[in-house]
Amino acid sequence: MSEQQPSAGQTSLLTEHAEGETRNSVSAAQAEQHMSSAEKPGGREKSSVFLFPFFLARRYLFSRKSHHTINIISGISACGVAIATMALVVTLSVFNGFREYVASFFTAFDPQLKVVLAEGKAIPANDVSLVKLRAYKDIDVYTEVLEDQALIVGNDRQWVVTIKGVDDNFNKQAKLNDILYGDGEFVLHADVLEYGIMGIRLAQQLGLGAHYDGALPIYAPKRGERVNLANPMQSFTSDELYSPGVVFAVNQSRYDAHYIITSIGFARRLFDAQGQVSSVELRLKPGVDVESSQAHIQSLLGPRFMVLNRYEQQHDTFRIMQIEKFIAYLFLSFILLVASFNIIGSLSMLMIDKQADTQTLRALGANNAQLSNIFVFEGWLISSIGAVIGIVLGLILCYLQIEFGLVKLGHSEGSYIVDAYPVSVHATDILIIFFTVLVVGLIAVWLPVRRMTRTLTQDSKQEF
Repeated sequence: MSEQQPSAGQTSLLTEHAEGETRNSVSAAQAEQHMSSAEKPGGREKSSVFLFPFFLARRYLFSRKSHHTINIISGISACGVAIATMALVVTLSVFNGFREYVASFFTAFDPQLKVVLAEGKAIPANDVSLVKLRAYKDIDVYTEVLEDQALIVGNDRQWVVTIKGVDDNFNKQAKLNDILYGDGEFVLHADVLEYGIMGIRLAQQLGLGAHYDGALPIYAPKRGERVNLANPMQSFTSDELYSPGVVFAVNQSRYDAHYIITSIGFARRLFDAQGQVSSVELRLKPGVDVESSQAHIQSLLGPRFMVLNRYEQQHDTFRIMQIEKFIAYLFLSFILLVASFNIIGSLSMLMIDKQADTQTLRALGANNAQLSNIFVFEGWLISSIGAVIGIVLGLILCYLQIEFGLVKLGHSEGSYIVDAYPVSVHATDILIIFFTVLVVGLIAVWLPVRRMTRTLTQDSKQEF
């Protein structure tokens, strides 16, 4: 009888089977060679536990699988990690941009360093510690300040304001000309007249302009006295301020709507605090490091005082921004964790697809730890590829936003102080994001690998 020739379809199947067997034999041969090389003296245990599994994980990730669906799921997993990583990069960079943009509004009200009491409101200006501070070598401008609240009456309106009494050298602390508006000039007192420079929004609320005619009555409660209900005015100290023809505007409601700058002599008389200060504002000499000087001055003054830099003077604002950034990081990390769950499906299908290889590797001498590490590295490789792609895409989007301002804050220019979302990329954020992706990837890999480890342990016991 003549031999029956295989059909074309059977020939194709036999060819694919032969190719598959060839690939498996080649992989097994390479794995055996890698295992034998890993078992050479010098780092034998570390190499066999990590290098050999990493070698196979890399081959499994980039080689063709018998089921094309595994490649698709692995690609989807990497894309999901990349998108979540890109969102983290962009979001944290936007928060950094807003923080730096707010910091750009530091003005004369935010000196380089500010010395305040840890407890209490005021201290004698000739205190021993302050005398030492005045003689500190790195200080260029030393300004005494006395602040407290008072009642202002103007144009038949009343308003509670903060009176900030400053030394005559206050104009050397910052460039006041950049924040003053009006036809007059910055002056605190002249002969017997005391001048008050109020914030622009406070002037609007009182119905006053940059220049107001006549005296502006100021009232402050007397120290240690109760209000006399029969004649309340007896319980207040009163004085008058005049307009120098200018107002200030620093684009911060905290100052523009509540502050009046005047001389420290006026403030001391109004608040009955002769010879006292509530704070000292410092401007350092050019080229002096602010952080090191802050530490030195703090050690010089001791625990009775706090030495604050510009960020610490605006502690509440920047703390809120930092909390918002941290919450955004947590939410996006959770989304990243959900996106990484696709890795579970990819690894589970890969474990099923490579069962024959697993048995072959065990026959060649691979232990359970090595087999488990293969799939741990496989998941980490997927996470790492997604992290790198996401970080690159995020940096590209940040660059485009910085250069072209693609995403606007309002529908028309001038709606906000800044037209486009500010962006600032910090290297520390990029490192934190990358390690976050690796940790989240490890969490996603742990479940299927743990299940596989149990199965391998049971099989080993049965064989034994």
